Amino acid sequence: MQLDDLYRRVIMDHYKNPRNRGKFEDDAVTIDLNNPTCGDRISLQLKVEDGIVKDAKYTGEGCSISMSSASMMTEAVKGKTFEEAIEMASRFSSLMKGEEVEFNDYEDIEALSGVNKFPARIKCATLAWNALRKGIDGTEEKH
Repeated sequence: MQLDDLYRRVIMDHYKNPRNRGKFEDDAVTIDLNNPTCGDRISLQLKVEDGIVKDAKYTGEGCSISMSSASMMTEAVKGKTFEEAIEMASRFSSLMKGEEVEFNDYEDIEALSGVNKFPARIKCATLAWNALRKGIDGTEEKH
């Protein structure tokens, strides 16, 4: 099996079997973002405590790239400090620029590396990560 085929399978697995899809019923930091160029939208919820992302969930609609990226991101940031999560988001941005980046702690993210060959799809892949940054930066009120 070629690497591209494996990456497609990982992306489709996260799209068809999303991790952390849903909403928290109690207080969570909520960030709503959309990509008006293609219609993708996400509502990311973060449970934060003492500078740590304790849990993350999302809802939304979009292409397989944006929804898979949200699934992967919510899995990867659980239990991470704000600094670790922001650093991971920075590494993801580098990945989208075509740089060699490893996500040793969560390799599924590397499946999105091929997106950088399609500039119009980079915004799809980064939507959830941008919501994460916005939430951690504290620009949204806690609901």
